[in-house]
Amino acid sequence: MKINVKVKDVPFGTSIQDVTVPDVLKKKVRTGLDYFDCVLGGEGFTPSMVTLFTGTPGAGKTTMMMTLANAIQGNGGQVVFNTAEESLYQIKMTADRLKLRHKFLVGGEDTITTLLEGCDKIRSQTPERPFFLIVDSLQCMNDGKFKSGRITSATSERSLGLLTNYAKEHACNVIVIGQVTKDGKMAGSNKLKHMVDSHIHLSVESKDPDLMGCRVLETQKNRFGGSGHLIFLKLRRSGFTEVARLSDSGV
Repeated sequence: MKINVKVKDVPFGTSIQDVTVPDVLKKKVRTGLDYFDCVLGGEGFTPSMVTLFTGTPGAGKTTMMMTLANAIQGNGGQVVFNTAEESLYQIKMTADRLKLRHKFLVGGEDTITTLLEGCDKIRSQTPERPFFLIVDSLQCMNDGKFKSGRITSATSERSLGLLTNYAKEHACNVIVIGQVTKDGKMAGSNKLKHMVDSHIHLSVESKDPDLMGCRVLETQKNRFGGSGHLIFLKLRRSGFTEVARLSDSGV
């Protein structure tokens, strides 16, 4: 799939010595959430990065993504949390339970083109702020190919392709929640994992008696910061608290 990078196109056959990396891609964006920066390698997100976030049922995917949205917004970013999975009223009740206080923006669009048009307007209002789009969830999104609204596994691939193009074109960050089956396997095509820059997974520890029931946050792929970072967290009504980490990220 061709990615149209508007930041600066590099013609085919260019010498590697003549490639100049745009300054916007060199500055990492910290989330303000220490354990999430750690699992990314210690420095946060790289602009233009597309992240697939998966988790076993009940692990707390939406809770973590809302906590992340709140942290990034409070740390100087501009966040849009778009839910096609739950209603905005459900999201608001979760925000109140978690006592989230930063004013990240929300939407309930299920069509990719409409969603990105809305993002364009928001980005134009705050061009100086790093922009983050969180999509809950990929399997609920429609790229508009079928007038009937029919959604297939190919729909998810096309939708992720559009989101990826958007992130690369505008040097912004897109985090997509992906559904998994009851046994923890990714729903849909494995091609989705190859299309993204990073894949972070949230699961529930069931083997170690000392950590039983803890949530395990793990980087399974990261083109910009290495993989294998593990964070153990407890999930309470008020959110996540870190218990332990296995990481060489230095934070």
